[in-house]
Amino acid sequence: MTGDEPATVASIVFRPVREGNAFEETVERLLQAIKLGVVDHGERLPPERELAPRLGVSRVTLREAIRALQQEGYVESRRGRAGGTFVTYRPPRPRDGDLARVAADRGAELSDALTYRLAVESGAAAHLASTGLTGGQADRLRAALAAVNGADLAGYRRLDVRFHLTIAELTGSPLLAAACADARMRVTDLLNAIPVLRRNIEHAAVQHAAIVEAVLAGDPDAARRAVVEHLEGTGALLRGFLA
Repeated sequence: MTGDEPATVASIVFRPVREGNAFEETVERLLQAIKLGVVDHGERLPPERELAPRLGVSRVTLREAIRALQQEGYVESRRGRAGGTFVTYRPPRPRDGDLARVAADRGAELSDALTYRLAVESGAAAHLASTGLTGGQADRLRAALAAVNGADLAGYRRLDVRFHLTIAELTGSPLLAAACADARMRVTDLLNAIPVLRRNIEHAAVQHAAIVEAVLAGDPDAARRAVVEHLEGTGALLRGFLA
């Protein structure tokens, strides 16, 4: 997790948790950061002295959450000057039947999850287009687009997440940004269960560019339509692999 842009996107997942469910929600936030690739394989989580205040929990609670993830193989702790908590999780390579197995566990939720994601992400893009961007914000959006369009197959999904979360974060609404992260998280295991197809990446690049063009042009209707077209394509791809 390096550079200003990823650190800003990280603020979406590393946000305060509710006191009543501090341990469970801390685990959820860390898993979200790991599975969405906000903190990638081999990268280090922020130090406890920084992360605990950002999450609004005690260091004891944070350590318990990290210990739980360590036991499940998501992270490992290393000692020494260059030590810390490092992500060991890698999304599994898709295998025959993976999508069907994941969908069998949450098949009834798939349609609802896709609808939820379409609603919040199209709303975020439309809102961002209606409010306008500063020069620095426009540069960040273009950089996120260039990064995902230049990604190789191995890094594509992580940079795709970063592109979509950049739009959400730029709205300036923590609640909307959190909803977009939550919506993406609900389909992440399904997306990871299908292969990354070069043809699909090329198609998505055109759609991503249309979203950015509409946002920068200050056209909320076009931004909403571009996101809807893009996410409907993602939904069709998932359903196609399930058929």
